[in-house]
Amino acid sequence: MFTYPGFDPIVIQLGPLGIRWYGLMYLVGIVGGWWFARKRINPNGPVKTLAQVDDLIFYLALGVILGGRLGYMLFYDTAQIIDDPLRIVMIWKGGMSFHGGLLGVTVAMALYARKSGCSLLALADFVAPLVPIGLGAGRIGNFINGELWGKATDLPWAVIVNGQPRHASQLYEAFLEGLVLFTILWVYSARPRPTMAVTGLFLLCYGLFRFLIEFVRLPDADIGYLALGWVTLGQVLTLPMILGGMGMMFLAYRRPIGGVSQPDGASQGGP
Repeated sequence: MFTYPGFDPIVIQLGPLGIRWYGLMYLVGIVGGWWFARKRINPNGPVKTLAQVDDLIFYLALGVILGGRLGYMLFYDTAQIIDDPLRIVMIWKGGMSFHGGLLGVTVAMALYARKSGCSLLALADFVAPLVPIGLGAGRIGNFINGELWGKATDLPWAVIVNGQPRHASQLYEAFLEGLVLFTILWVYSARPRPTMAVTGLFLLCYGLFRFLIEFVRLPDADIGYLALGWVTLGQVLTLPMILGGMGMMFLAYRRPIGGVSQPDGASQGGP
């Protein structure tokens, strides 16, 4: 066990402007996604040039930030919108929802696909392996912020927070949803797969990882457990992802749609 050191959430203070670790982790996720997206360029794929990578990452960054923030306020903190509507833009105080970010990214991909004329499904397969980079970085930001702690435990790897040993659920998520999920998707997409299969695997694996971690993660204090003394809102929101991912992989292999997604992000055939 080790004691949580209580990190300063601000990296650098420049007069009235403070650069925070939480925001820096989002920058790491965006830049990391941009860098790996450049590695997946293929002239026959949904993203063909470096310029298109830049455009796509801009769309995705807006989708993550706007969707993540709005999703958190709507799913987890609706009362605060009524009391103080300006809290919606106070991202530096934390409060971002993955499920909201996922919806934001989906809208962003749809807009980009319409603008560029590529297949939305092929584009989703291109983007899916990039997402865990931001997920892992974001969870490290949660740990530095000292938020989203897990339940009390006496396991040897517990982190002592205010004198109480707890699961470092943020680090569990950084490992599973970040490193492990990235490795699974990157290796899986290294060979040609039916269109929609990579996206389906992302939804399935993320959903399973998040659902399991919710058992050791404390629910939001103002929401608590929804049922049976253990069901959380995170699990309720994640269950459709598990089912949707299973359904997408089943359809992808049963009746391929739009050809085959290539290891470098290309797609043969397709709408």
